[in-house]
Amino acid sequence: MTSAEIRIGGPADVPRLAEVSRAAFALFGQAGLDLPPDDPEAELSGAGRLLVAEFPGPEGGPLAVGFAQLVELDGHAHLAEISVHPDYGRRGVGSALLEAACADAAGRGLAAMTLTTFRDVPFNGPWYARMGFTELPREQWGAELAAQWRAEEGLLVAPRVVLCRELF
Repeated sequence: MTSAEIRIGGPADVPRLAEVSRAAFALFGQAGLDLPPDDPEAELSGAGRLLVAEFPGPEGGPLAVGFAQLVELDGHAHLAEISVHPDYGRRGVGSALLEAACADAAGRGLAAMTLTTFRDVPFNGPWYARMGFTELPREQWGAELAAQWRAEEGLLVAPRVVLCRELF
């Protein structure tokens, strides 16, 4: 497992987390997906709660290597993004962040976590399924989740899915 420390993030973390997001975003190209460019600074500066995973950095201080961004949609936690810098991948950082995000949401009284993702990209749909998420049928989507789905229509370069995990 990971030895990363996970903490609540804030505005001062945005520049480094944007670097992490851009590096992680490049993995989609390696998976054969041609995604439109995003603006991680704007997305990270917007609404939501940030959880940051850190390892000791090369100069002794902490180095942010991953993050999870949570928002609330329809009274549930919604995972807007989870990213781990590829240099720190396959060390359990993503799993630790996801579990911390679920615990954080449950601790705030949110009974479920939703997310949208690519159904077949190995580090997306199949990974979330291993982490306890299941497909959420469209008739169970709330208005805010449906609006989020419509806002992501530019990402429909491969099959996407809405997933959900009950937290308690």
